[in-house]
Amino acid sequence: MKCPYCEKSATRVIDTREVGEGIRRRRECKTCQQRFTTYERVAKTSLLVVKRDGRREAFDSDKLLTGIVQACAKRPIPVETLEEMVKDIERELYELGQAEVQSEHIGKMVMGQLRELDDVAYVRFASVYRRFQDVDTLAEEIEEFKEWKRREAEAKAQLRLEL
Repeated sequence: MKCPYCEKSATRVIDTREVGEGIRRRRECKTCQQRFTTYERVAKTSLLVVKRDGRREAFDSDKLLTGIVQACAKRPIPVETLEEMVKDIERELYELGQAEVQSEHIGKMVMGQLRELDDVAYVRFASVYRRFQDVDTLAEEIEEFKEWKRREAEAKAQLRLEL
């Protein structure tokens, strides 16, 4: 690490602390005794999203968050919960270890989490993600969702009975 004051590379680390997703280091130059701070973070490999039409674009967690926030508009869901959801999805995508991921896969991940979180947000997101052609198709999705919720409630009730 070069000193920003004298441009010599003889520095030592005085203090190291984790900050957010990186590391903050306090350094001192052995030549001029000036102190300075550096920030380090892990460089993530780039992740490309393959769209339905075959286009490829860089994964953008802000874009994903915007879509989820729109689906959750006027719902009693804290923004922190949605940000955590995006972080979880992003982590899972990078853990796949692939350079490219289908946009449909990301959509399924979001729908899975929204299904657990909020009924209205799930239906809103599904209506955009699945591109429903008419009201009947949307109604079918809602009926499938209701059936899933009923099965989940039965499973939870059975777990309580077993305990």
